[in-house]
Amino acid sequence: MKSSSSTWRVAGIASGLVAAALVAAWWLGLLPRSGGSAPANAMMVVAPYRHAGTWVFDDPGTGLVREPFVSGVPEMIDVLVRDIPGATNGFRLLFSAQPFPGFQEKLSWLRGDMGGNYYRMDDPAMEGWICPALFRYYQTAPKEIYVKAEAKG
Repeated sequence: MKSSSSTWRVAGIASGLVAAALVAAWWLGLLPRSGGSAPANAMMVVAPYRHAGTWVFDDPGTGLVREPFVSGVPEMIDVLVRDIPGATNGFRLLFSAQPFPGFQEKLSWLRGDMGGNYYRMDDPAMEGWICPALFRYYQTAPKEIYVKAEAKG
């Protein structure tokens, strides 16, 4: 029969290993970090294209396939791509919660609604609803999203 001090020692080691594994998972980004959006230097890229009369995108890393932009956002995209030949066949859309060199527009958070969030673009003045797919990229809706559309290279 094991002594109680031996049992406590094994339990202590096991607890330490579990704690270390949780800290490592958090550090590697496998567990959510509390208190904010994506890291300050995070840049994301999706490649929207036209399908069934609207802009959609695929992102295998998040499980999104033909995810549509709706409720004012397609019109915002039309403005962003107006100078990109063949954009309907696909373009790169860079976005970040922090400003980055060469961003085209800043989208400002207005309000949450039906699980998504409304954002405003200033020039030209437009408003659009970004669906809950936003939370595949951010834990909370960023107060600002900086965007740039560019041709596929």
